[in-house]
Amino acid sequence: MYSFIISICALVLGYLLYGKFVDKVFGPVPSRITPAISKQNGVDFVVMPSWKVYMIQFLNIAGTGPIFGAIMGAKFGPASYLWIVLGSIFAGGVHDYFSGMLSIRHGGATLPEIVSAYLGKRTRRLMLGFSIILLLLVGTVFVYSPAIILGDLAGNGTDMAVLSWVIAIFIYYILATLLPVDKLIGKLYPIFAFCMMFMAVALMICLFVKWPSLPELWEGLGNKGAEQGLSGMSSQPIFPCLFITIACGALSGFHSTQSPIMARCVSNEKMGRPIFYGAMITEGFVALIWAAVSSYFFFDGGAAQVGSDLSASAPKVVTSVSTAWLGVLGGILAIIGVVAAPITSGDTAFRSARLILGDFLHIDQKPTRNRLRIAIPIFILNTFLLWFNISHEDGFNTIWRYFGWANQILACFTLWTATVYLTINKNGVYYLIALIPAAFMNGICMAYFFVDKSGMDLHEEFALPVAILTSIISLALFWFWRLKKFYKKFNRK
Repeated sequence: MYSFIISICALVLGYLLYGKFVDKVFGPVPSRITPAISKQNGVDFVVMPSWKVYMIQFLNIAGTGPIFGAIMGAKFGPASYLWIVLGSIFAGGVHDYFSGMLSIRHGGATLPEIVSAYLGKRTRRLMLGFSIILLLLVGTVFVYSPAIILGDLAGNGTDMAVLSWVIAIFIYYILATLLPVDKLIGKLYPIFAFCMMFMAVALMICLFVKWPSLPELWEGLGNKGAEQGLSGMSSQPIFPCLFITIACGALSGFHSTQSPIMARCVSNEKMGRPIFYGAMITEGFVALIWAAVSSYFFFDGGAAQVGSDLSASAPKVVTSVSTAWLGVLGGILAIIGVVAAPITSGDTAFRSARLILGDFLHIDQKPTRNRLRIAIPIFILNTFLLWFNISHEDGFNTIWRYFGWANQILACFTLWTATVYLTINKNGVYYLIALIPAAFMNGICMAYFFVDKSGMDLHEEFALPVAILTSIISLALFWFWRLKKFYKKFNRK
């Protein structure tokens, strides 16, 4: 428990100190007119209160990642605490802040447009395809996982019960994608966000009351799940799999597709830190709490205490712990929070896909018929992915692995965009705040591709050398670009 408490305190200090530093480096201008005001159209560009924008941003990014990802990542042991804390402060917070603030500075632009502005027009089509594929995968994952939980509660987990909830959630997605942002999303999300925060705080209180004997950081950072013989952990090297498994609770490229949605609703640039950086830190809190709860579940007899077993899937862990610890009413509110998180990330994934395609094709999104022209093909494609997910025995795990890897690749693009922006617009070495996590994640993604069974499936000993070599090459290419840029600038003078 002491490692958990230290980690919670570290996140608070990270927001107060490093978050303030990142905000100062960017330099928000309170007097600058934001696109929510200058481009207001009553559909996507809508001024909303800052507290509501924060709540929506938090729920947008807090999908199954900080819950399911933290549960799966906790099997590695206390190393999960380190990645959640350091990732949220130095990578995820920076990533989310710059993706939101750069969108504001570029008139509410979506991610491919922002990346194109700094990494070149050649990357625009690449980012378009990559973003759309990722968002479709997100929509698929975030339809199916909450449907499993709801199916367990309402239909004993039968296939028909799960399928019924899939259809119901999918219909909701269509409405949320097409309606103005302040109608359905603006009214429901703050309520769901409260439920999720209640769930996290209630579970944290339970942890302090129970005071379980959790693995501590100073007891070692090895793969504790493999040591304890947990199912599937022997084939999961802690490096790099931990950094892919826990994404939304530490660093997630999906967030960079969501921040522009809220960037179109922010009325003052000074709110960037609490909305974008702050929502990421809040998500880190949620991930930390579930990592601690899961450590109790897997390593201190918690599974037996809640009437489950160590082979339970992440959704099963959620329902078992919530109902056993928080009673009927508390369990319902907690599960609503857990179910609402992926659902409300899935619908904004489709909304973001609509906005990205609309910007790319230069289609005005205000008329309903134009929104339908873009949304219908998106939902048709997603139907095929859902069919694959449901009809294949290992469909969910397969899609999750590809989603996790693609998710972190997208994060790399966003961090490199922030690096180039800082190099061009700020003096000194402030670009290091984005460069270091960008190069690190380049190494992680390449190593994961080499050792995971969805990639080249090589021996885990290849992971570290591949990661180091990839990071070095990334840094070398950046320095070459930087020297070339300043050489041209010097010659012009």
